[in-house]
Amino acid sequence: MQRIAFLRSADIRRADPYIHGIAPALAELGAQARLFHTHRDDCGPDLFPGTSERLDPAATPDEFVDRVRAWGADAAVSISLPDENALRDAVVKTRLEALGIRTVMTPLAATRVLCDKWETKRALTAHGLTTPPAVLVDGDLLNDRALPVPAYPDAVRLAARDIGFPLLAKPLWDSTSMGIRFIPDPDALDAYLADPPAAHAVLEKCVAGRLCSVDIVGAGGHYTVQPLIWTGTAGGPPRFTFDDLRHVSPAPRDDFRATAQRLVRLCAALGVEGSVNVDMIHADGVYHVLEINPRIGGATTLSIAAGGLNTFAALLDILAGTWPTRTEAPAERFAIECLTANPTPGLLAELRSRIDLVTCHDLVIDGHDHGGILTFTVEPGDERRAVKDLTELSAQTGFMAPSMLDKIRRLLTPTDR
Repeated sequence: MQRIAFLRSADIRRADPYIHGIAPALAELGAQARLFHTHRDDCGPDLFPGTSERLDPAATPDEFVDRVRAWGADAAVSISLPDENALRDAVVKTRLEALGIRTVMTPLAATRVLCDKWETKRALTAHGLTTPPAVLVDGDLLNDRALPVPAYPDAVRLAARDIGFPLLAKPLWDSTSMGIRFIPDPDALDAYLADPPAAHAVLEKCVAGRLCSVDIVGAGGHYTVQPLIWTGTAGGPPRFTFDDLRHVSPAPRDDFRATAQRLVRLCAALGVEGSVNVDMIHADGVYHVLEINPRIGGATTLSIAAGGLNTFAALLDILAGTWPTRTEAPAERFAIECLTANPTPGLLAELRSRIDLVTCHDLVIDGHDHGGILTFTVEPGDERRAVKDLTELSAQTGFMAPSMLDKIRRLLTPTDR
């Protein structure tokens, strides 16, 4: 391999600093890398260990294939998100591999299953995994775009009654919590059906518990389950993904082992190649699997920080045929991610002097600036010092909300009063 194309959509800064971990593997392979991306900002060598080309966000799979071939790539790796871009890359994979260009990405058939929430539920159930009860809602029938079925809304109402309120209405194909509507009671369902979604949706039981996720990386039947990430609480209206404290704890979770094994068997059955991200709710001792995203996740950086298995380097191992390099990746340290004030050079310097900073950068999604996203690690035994330094720095600068600081304090020093 001489030239490896990396396919990307979201800002590459969200992969910092671990995307730079591919540099040693590239050197060992004697290969060059080029990032083909659709993000609005340019990408220089400080952000990606290679060159880059920008494509229009509306670029078709054929346009990606043409640009990758024009550069002379003999291999490709997908690191795109969210799901619609994963599907694009699965199509690109199909076309590139037909031309003899090896591409690390989950095959199109499996990607289609995992992008479709209803098909994902069917696959989860078939592999013995718990998933909240739900019913598929046909947007065509509700919007009179197909055969007239006057009884269809009543059929949905009866199915909802059998599932039980509260419910969540989720677009069949959207991701990152977009488009979800909370339906607490029958009156809210009537309002939803009176103003139906434009497309198909899944009407799902709203489970109350702790939100969590896990990345699984691998190929060819060999998969490594990354550390379990806790991302907030569930049980009411959806919230912005990054609003709550997101963290990994080094404390072992033996109760997750059986669920992890079933997820690995499902990945093997689907032929997953690369990385997938699994969203779950932990309630009453059970992991309720919500969906499996056929791509790296929004918290992949946390996984890597906690367990040390660099997903991006692992994708190159898969490409080179040297996978698996690690069969297990247990959490070795605390890894924490939260929103803060937008980072300034002075704040970054101060953070680096006080904590084990992984990354801190502006979080901009669809043109909206949400502040800074801070990721750091804490080694076991160093919890109290980390809390002390964060408390002092926050008092000096106000860079972190008191409520977020309190959550970090309770996570790291739960016995302190």
